[in-house]
Amino acid sequence: MTNPMTHVLLKDCIEAIGNSPERFNALKNETVFISGGTGFVGTWIAEMLAYLNDHYAFNTKMILLSEHAFSFSSKAPHLATRKDVAIVEKDVRNLIELPREVTYIIHAAANPDNRQHSSDPLKVMDVISRGTGAVLNAASRLPNIKNILNISSGLIYGPQPQDMECIPETAHGGPDCDSILSIYSEAKRYAETLCTAYRNQFKLPIVTVRPFAFIGPYQLLDKPWAINNFIRDSLLGGPIRILGDENTVRSYMYASDMAVWLLTILINGKPGQSYNVGSPNGISLKQLAECIASHFPATPEIVHVPVNKAALKSRFVPDVALAQKSLALTITVNINEAIKRTMMWHKDRGI
Repeated sequence: MTNPMTHVLLKDCIEAIGNSPERFNALKNETVFISGGTGFVGTWIAEMLAYLNDHYAFNTKMILLSEHAFSFSSKAPHLATRKDVAIVEKDVRNLIELPREVTYIIHAAANPDNRQHSSDPLKVMDVISRGTGAVLNAASRLPNIKNILNISSGLIYGPQPQDMECIPETAHGGPDCDSILSIYSEAKRYAETLCTAYRNQFKLPIVTVRPFAFIGPYQLLDKPWAINNFIRDSLLGGPIRILGDENTVRSYMYASDMAVWLLTILINGKPGQSYNVGSPNGISLKQLAECIASHFPATPEIVHVPVNKAALKSRFVPDVALAQKSLALTITVNINEAIKRTMMWHKDRGI
């Protein structure tokens, strides 16, 4: 890792692993299969494992499955050319067999971009439902499987009540199944139920995580999420445009924290348990825009753009006490530092 972009990633990995790489010792000499392996989650997992291999001789092998693997060589060339990384270009729905040496699985194949949820809802649902079934069916024939991490979504809870500061794993809500906006979350709910069926029928050790919102390198700024758009607007000179209710509340976990949390849950998570993954520290869109603008000498203008009723005030913040208390996980990068590092990454890429 010598260019500016990979230097940022190396610094993130060093700080995230800290002085306790031994907490990941269970992954030494193992083979980890990651569906959706070249996406945001998969790439960050690969970064962390590559760091552990290079600096602590973990000898962990990675198999990254992706429908669009061809783009990985330009996205992360320092990972694509590694001997400990094997890249398989295949639609997860067509997966039949997994190499017998696979001992850990991270199932992350799905597209969280809500533009595709509206434009191609049947494919979104099919990839999640049939893809999850394909991965679990293949896993059921592995001789030495140790744990499977199913990446679900915090959206499975449905709308978060305004008077609920943080939503816990025990919340029993649900999305509106009559809305096209629920395509992704309903499919994720089904995938969780499918995991329960495989865990009971085939005794597969499956742990589920419900991710909320993240920010960091490898997350493109053209994605339809507020923080990405605010950073893009700022880097282009402004104005920062807040679409909808400026009092809408979100929270953001930095990518290196996300990777550490996911690997820890992969190793130590309790089969059958679901864990929220994200930051419990909510911030309004107005506060978020002001925070991002403060990083520039010439403060970008902030413009509020009212839109339709579908963008009314909402809240999306997880209660992560279960993961923090049972697995000793912490948030190490605050929102201000997360924004700073993300902007540095994109500046180095030339935006």
